[in-house]
Amino acid sequence: MATVRPFRALRPTPDFAEQVASVPYDVISSDEARILADGSAHSFLHVIRPEIDLPEGTDEHADAVYEKGAENLTRFAESEAFLEEDAPALYVYRLVMNGREQTGIFGLVSAQEYEDDIILKHEKTRPDKEDDRTRHILTQRAHAEPVMLTYRGVDTIDEAVAEAVEGEPLYDFTAKDYVRHTIWKMEQPEAVSQAFADEVEALYVADGHHRSAAASRVAAELADAEGAQHFMAVLFPMEDMEIMPYNRVIKKLPIGKQRFLEQLRHRFDVEETYFAEPEEPGTIGLYLGDGWYHLRLPETERDGLADTLDVARLGEFILEPMLGITDPRTDQNIAFVGGIRGTGELERLVNTDAVDLAIAMYPTSPDELLDVSDAGELMPPKSTWFEPKLRSGLLVHRF
Repeated sequence: MATVRPFRALRPTPDFAEQVASVPYDVISSDEARILADGSAHSFLHVIRPEIDLPEGTDEHADAVYEKGAENLTRFAESEAFLEEDAPALYVYRLVMNGREQTGIFGLVSAQEYEDDIILKHEKTRPDKEDDRTRHILTQRAHAEPVMLTYRGVDTIDEAVAEAVEGEPLYDFTAKDYVRHTIWKMEQPEAVSQAFADEVEALYVADGHHRSAAASRVAAELADAEGAQHFMAVLFPMEDMEIMPYNRVIKKLPIGKQRFLEQLRHRFDVEETYFAEPEEPGTIGLYLGDGWYHLRLPETERDGLADTLDVARLGEFILEPMLGITDPRTDQNIAFVGGIRGTGELERLVNTDAVDLAIAMYPTSPDELLDVSDAGELMPPKSTWFEPKLRSGLLVHRF
């Protein structure tokens, strides 16, 4: 059963919360972080993207970057903009985007349970990204950003959340991307912790695989450090979650666009369409610059549950045999575009000759993610894009 425990949060005062809150480190580049944090001395990007405070061109993995992040976190903690809770607490975090809301529990989860597969993963991690986040955590002695987990809903937890949101929130603001962020402090966290311990068999990493893996590595390295054995997470019931498609672009086709299209027509059922997004599972959208096409993928000839996913079948029938892309994690000829950017971004990339081909995917469902995780399998890379994103800096766990 799952462990969810309260913690003493370092957090901004209400007057500074909106200034502090930032997008997660991994959805923007260093250049984008510089722009977002420009003129904002309290942006949490100074902690999670500290290279923005060093000369342009600084290697983001240089020692000075990690030291700067720790320095900035200490400066924030000692400033008028932040306070530290007197006692451990759990929190409720609600996100509202385009009229759809999801509400979760913000607390600590167990690094040991991550190792024991009570917290289940669905993606491979890259060692270099693990190394980067591990160094940030070790240098700052803090988990600065929460991961997003999901679980199969439990009535006891739902009731506690409903009671908590009747009170006055700590924070309630709408960010520049029109997502509303609201956080409440729970007055009676014990019942929620007990409900997870009694009724929730597994947690699932939705967003934050590298942060989770890094936290587990830190727990092993600092086995005797108080607080290092748990890391921050926001846990949403699966029923609240929405997964957007994670689209693909191919930089260079091995043959001309029209000849490639002819080969696709020879192998698959391809139809011209006015619609960019696929309308049902098993269908992908293709854009080569002269309009959209929909293509029906064959059923997999492989044995794994993950092989039945659209992203896996795309690899099996098109990427591997026709484009020679056998490992999308490392192949430089493929790139990924989060669904939040829309199919207009796919058209722009092709129309400006930045890429030759754009592929619009049908989104993976939450049930598919959980089923693959339960089977002990891994999803193909970039199978899911979760929106809305959590904001970083609103609650911090120092140890």
